[in-house]
Amino acid sequence: MDDLAPRTRPADGLVIPPGGGRTVRTAAQQVTFKVTGAHSTVASTFEVVVPPGFDVGAHAHSRSEELFYLLEGELDVMAFEPRVRTLDDWREWESPSGQRHIRATAGTMILVPPGCPHAFANPTGRPARMLFQAAPPPDHERYFEELLELLAGGGEIDPAAVQELRVRYDIEQLTPLRHSPPVQASTADARVTS
Repeated sequence: MDDLAPRTRPADGLVIPPGGGRTVRTAAQQVTFKVTGAHSTVASTFEVVVPPGFDVGAHAHSRSEELFYLLEGELDVMAFEPRVRTLDDWREWESPSGQRHIRATAGTMILVPPGCPHAFANPTGRPARMLFQAAPPPDHERYFEELLELLAGGGEIDPAAVQELRVRYDIEQLTPLRHSPPVQASTADARVTS
């Protein structure tokens, strides 16, 4: 009888050409939405350009799993629970097993399970580019859209607004998100502190 049952056509796949996807830009970050919750029930996928001077700050998610793959450039990265969660610079952290942050180069992949503190920063003078996946969708899509709106406003960002946004999207910020652009950058660049 199964041979006589109507067959349904499988859903079409998704092909995103180079440069494709919706891009949102600020002086502090550029995010291109490649795969969203409208396309996948498993993960959202983004291409992220991290400008010089951007530090996402150490943070953790209780529900999300993340994967980062550095395509070009260099970033300082970490993904471990430190001996002590200090509030200022995650680059001073050390894990009980002796792990410290590393300088990631193209081809480095970072997998972050739920609950694991993690961070990345661009201390170089050139932008870095990475592929980023967050599961499950669509929380990171919405967070990026709202965060980039706050960063696009220019000037100082209201720490209370950033904190409220993080709480809504399962982000426990452990050290401040910062953007200290190079001196030649425009004065409209955002600086975020907590």
